[in-house]
Amino acid sequence: MALAEDHNLFESDATTSVPLADEAPVDTSYAGHAKHILDPGFHLTLRPMRYPVFYEMYRDAIKNTWTVEEIDFSDDLIDLDRKITPAERHLINRLVAFFATGDSIVSNNLVLNLYQHINAPEARMYLSRQLYEEALHVQFYLTLLDNYIPDVDEREQAFAAIDNIPSIAQKGDFLFKWMNSIGHLDQLRTRDHRRKFILNMICFAACIEGLFFYGAFAYVYFLRSKGLLNGLAAGTNWVFRDESAHMNFAFEVIETARVEEPELFDETMADSIRLMIEEAVDCEYAFAEDVLKEGVAGMSLRDMRQYLEFVADQRFSQLGLQPIFGSKNPFDFMELQDVQELANFFERTVSAYQVGVSGEVAFDEDF
Repeated sequence: MALAEDHNLFESDATTSVPLADEAPVDTSYAGHAKHILDPGFHLTLRPMRYPVFYEMYRDAIKNTWTVEEIDFSDDLIDLDRKITPAERHLINRLVAFFATGDSIVSNNLVLNLYQHINAPEARMYLSRQLYEEALHVQFYLTLLDNYIPDVDEREQAFAAIDNIPSIAQKGDFLFKWMNSIGHLDQLRTRDHRRKFILNMICFAACIEGLFFYGAFAYVYFLRSKGLLNGLAAGTNWVFRDESAHMNFAFEVIETARVEEPELFDETMADSIRLMIEEAVDCEYAFAEDVLKEGVAGMSLRDMRQYLEFVADQRFSQLGLQPIFGSKNPFDFMELQDVQELANFFERTVSAYQVGVSGEVAFDEDF
């Protein structure tokens, strides 16, 4: 999906009526039947289906089923014991500490803020599946921590990273700020409420799933390019596909809201998105300074900053906004990731799962 090619979220349709004041209440007279996807209420009727695209996303997600038990970490343990440098160990420990908290925050936002406000049963089906996938990611990262950090005290510190590692706490503060911005809303009764909701979705789709995790993926695939931690990379391939689908779902909800209520997407909204994503880049760069502070051969802070700006520009484009950084991807190992193990996985378990993916993952397409 590339929204920028089809729509500019901040160009209203020619037939759009004059916007009302921000605090004007929206029409809820048909709330139970939901004229718009953000109307208050819980529309329950799947036929006729108003948004079949979300149902197809749900079906595709089911095809992409995987389990943590399918991932072989045995080579990783050998690498950790014999091959990695102290600087690489610091990188790995910081990385898995962030993983341990990131998807739990996403899950909480999904349950507390997203599910109740997206008024389409087929979209809520997808959100239910996404919640399962977030729990699966948490299990994956739990397994990483238990295997990668044998010291009990150090492991406890990693699980509590959001409280005791400043670079991770900074990212958490950024996310909680947007998460809490709509936590008090039981219904989206005004246009201002709906704008806040959309900004929350953009924060979690574009910033945490689409930037923070993509930064983390770069460290994982950098290590794999050196022949290290293939188990981590194999699991990350699955997480990458899930996170990309979550991001695309959120962008589709946002695009649907734009089509139905284009007056929500004014220049003030655009400015808020720009500031949000720029702040997210700064947060992730602060994490990079921590991750790379001991000097990891082959990965520089300058390149990491450029990579984060490149990813941010991709998010701006997907949201119908002009890129602001103009950076190119400095990491050759991120251009195309061979995921042959995904095909092998499905060959081993053909009786259990449908073939959801095969071949390669291209990081420069819908990145």
